[in-house]
Amino acid sequence: MANLGDLASRAEIMEFVIDERPIDVVERLLAKEPKIIGFGVYIWNVEAIAAVVKLLKVVSPETLIVVGGPEVSYGGHEDWIDPCVDVVITGEADVVFRQLCKDLLDGKPIEKRRIEAVPPTFGELQLPYDHYTDEDIANRIVYVEASRGCPFKCEFCLSSLDVAVRKPALDRFLESMETLLERGVRQFKFVDRTFNLSLRVSKEILSFFLERYVEGMFLHFEMVPDRLPEGLKELIVQFPPGSLQFEVGVQTLNPDVSERINRRQVVSKLEDNIRFLRAHTGVHIHADLIVGLPGETIESFGIGFDALWAMGPQEIQVGILKKLKGTSLSRHDVPHTMRYSPGPPFEILETSTINFESMQRMRRFARYWDLFANSGNFRDSLPHVWGQESAFDGFMDFCDYLSEQLGKTHQISLARRTKVLFDYLCEKRGFEPRSAATEIVGDYRRIGRREIPYFLRQELPRELLQVIKNETARGKNKHLPARQARHLG
Repeated sequence: MANLGDLASRAEIMEFVIDERPIDVVERLLAKEPKIIGFGVYIWNVEAIAAVVKLLKVVSPETLIVVGGPEVSYGGHEDWIDPCVDVVITGEADVVFRQLCKDLLDGKPIEKRRIEAVPPTFGELQLPYDHYTDEDIANRIVYVEASRGCPFKCEFCLSSLDVAVRKPALDRFLESMETLLERGVRQFKFVDRTFNLSLRVSKEILSFFLERYVEGMFLHFEMVPDRLPEGLKELIVQFPPGSLQFEVGVQTLNPDVSERINRRQVVSKLEDNIRFLRAHTGVHIHADLIVGLPGETIESFGIGFDALWAMGPQEIQVGILKKLKGTSLSRHDVPHTMRYSPGPPFEILETSTINFESMQRMRRFARYWDLFANSGNFRDSLPHVWGQESAFDGFMDFCDYLSEQLGKTHQISLARRTKVLFDYLCEKRGFEPRSAATEIVGDYRRIGRREIPYFLRQELPRELLQVIKNETARGKNKHLPARQARHLG
């Protein structure tokens, strides 16, 4: 929208969610009487968009349909594209889309149905931040980018296909951030793949926000985990607890697997940096690990998980490997028997070292870890699940118990999760009911919950219940996102 130039006044951004009925989406789109509709197609919305596009071409064949985005930029054409889509734009379409729309509105015939966009430089782009509405600012995390591209070539990642890292003029970018701050934005999510690649730029951006810090400010950055020079450390330690979140892409701690997928990282530096952040800063660390990389076994993944857990990140996001179009990951398909789901999001089903049954257990592990550990609801009581043993092995046993008791991994209330944790501690870990209840209710009190479930209340002494009843709801950290606030407690 920002780069449509004089066409912007004739354009509108429309947003939908993927569980809306395609026919209703089509109705809302055609009510605008558009001549051109452009869709951004990603791994998570491709099926919904395909259904909408098919209906559009039946109901309004004269409407021109343009698609772009990573899911149509690489690999072969899906069966819905050729008969239904007029033009496909591959790559970054900021500039190309405007020119295409101008030509189509001027009545020029379509000469090429597939346009390969040359990556634009930031100097020729209009920054989009004025297009955030007051409603966006009031209700959403605002996404910003201080760079595009990635210098690394990890084979599972689309960023490995990017050209060299590009940045806007820093003064222009910071002027836009100043305007957003003045409009009331307090939460910024930087989508840069490697925010800390340039020490100079990282320091200027952090200094900018530190100088303007107000309560409620929350900044999210994706960080290269083994690169944290002293100049950045000196700034990071000055931010209040919970105001910074670093998404740290560890992915694997198996050196053989790292080499196999062309991932470069110095594990010793990575460990030193995470331990520094936990010991000396209030940064919320969200670390990523991937299940299913070629040659990784359950055992080696577990060793890496335990090593990462020992470093102390508040969250470990366990992701299941996805086969993204355009990446070179497919070269491992035969030697490592990599078998993926044929439909989006194209997740790994089994490999030569992890069979289907084990991969399913890991899917449950990933989901349950997110519900119990990453959520922050059971920060202090959950480690009793494994005690002094391996966190991975102990939680895996808990996952098997959860699967038996719950039979599902979604739509599980907090009360139900609390009950099954309580039962596990009593049945499998030898806790007395009162002791287990006391541990769990400590988490309830830490995050300010006073509605204690009955099965816990009946195990607790009356005097403790009276103390809890008299406690006022805690307002500490309420200005932060809920998940991060629960980890601070």
